[in-house]
Amino acid sequence: MKNIFKIFAVVVILSVLGIPAAQAGNDERRGTAGASELLVNPWARSTGWGGVNVANVRGLESMFNNVAGLAFVSNVELAYTNTILYGGRSGLSSGATINTFGLALRVFEAGVLGAYVMSMGFGDIDITKFDVPEPGNGTFSPSYMNINVAYAHSFTNTIHGGVTLKLVTESTDNVSASGFGIDAGIQYVTGEDDQLKFGISLKNWGPSMKFDGTGLSLQMIGTGGNNFTVETRSSEMELPTCLNIGLSYDFLFQKWDQRLTVAGSFTSNAFLRDNYTLGLEYSLLKMFQIRCGYIFQPGLWTGDAATANNGFSAGASVDIPLSKKEGSKSGITIDYSYRTADPLKGTHAIGASLRF
Repeated sequence: MKNIFKIFAVVVILSVLGIPAAQAGNDERRGTAGASELLVNPWARSTGWGGVNVANVRGLESMFNNVAGLAFVSNVELAYTNTILYGGRSGLSSGATINTFGLALRVFEAGVLGAYVMSMGFGDIDITKFDVPEPGNGTFSPSYMNINVAYAHSFTNTIHGGVTLKLVTESTDNVSASGFGIDAGIQYVTGEDDQLKFGISLKNWGPSMKFDGTGLSLQMIGTGGNNFTVETRSSEMELPTCLNIGLSYDFLFQKWDQRLTVAGSFTSNAFLRDNYTLGLEYSLLKMFQIRCGYIFQPGLWTGDAATANNGFSAGASVDIPLSKKEGSKSGITIDYSYRTADPLKGTHAIGASLRF
């Protein structure tokens, strides 16, 4: 009975927090949110099939898609991923990259604590001015960072839930903004071999953020020759709240320990058009996996897509076990993914994780 009340509490909290996402897909609100980097998945494994694994994501990387999957960490997990965003220097003059590092640790029999830091850099960008628009005035280097701390709990063998607290910062040399957000998610697993999975997660719910700093000030000279400072006020911007719903099913084959997973998800965006994702993952001997996915957004096929993060994606993983003991989950995993980003160049990500 105690577990039932806990499960009910999680569902109620998600339902209440999900109210802001009820107005999703409204084109009139497109582009009015801030901190859009919170919608960019930094992990190589899940991006290989478009982040469709809302229902079946497992381990440290689940803190992005659905934090409930963090509850499946067996002991300790470390992970790092480097992402070359939109072609890097060949696609953007600034060379946008993302570096992500995380750690997860089982702290209770049914509870796991996790944290990861995502840092996005854009390289050196030429400074241009209103009266001097040509390069040669020096450079500046914007940076985005978000720090995530999460806790996931297994209420029963079939129901798992979790919550993530995140700190968001965006800065240049003289202007910065910071904000705070919350993610929450649940996963339900059923079937004779746990082959059917359902998941729901709410992301980026929190108060508005705004920019501040000396870069918003301007030195002026009055008609009397006196110097004075004019300060521009930054408008507040909301976090890009979204609601994810996912379903997956595993087709299991005894020969060579094969698995074929079919997954689908729906993302309801409060400040962008909604996304629909389908994905496939094939596993052989629990050591080799290949996957692909497709993210559809209204307007994608007519050239009127609202974001570049859609279309086809593909990836592969190699799991190398570190122990021959039966039931041991220790090992090293190497992941790679590629995402199309029309009209920009594609995004490459490569990562590694260590479990022991």
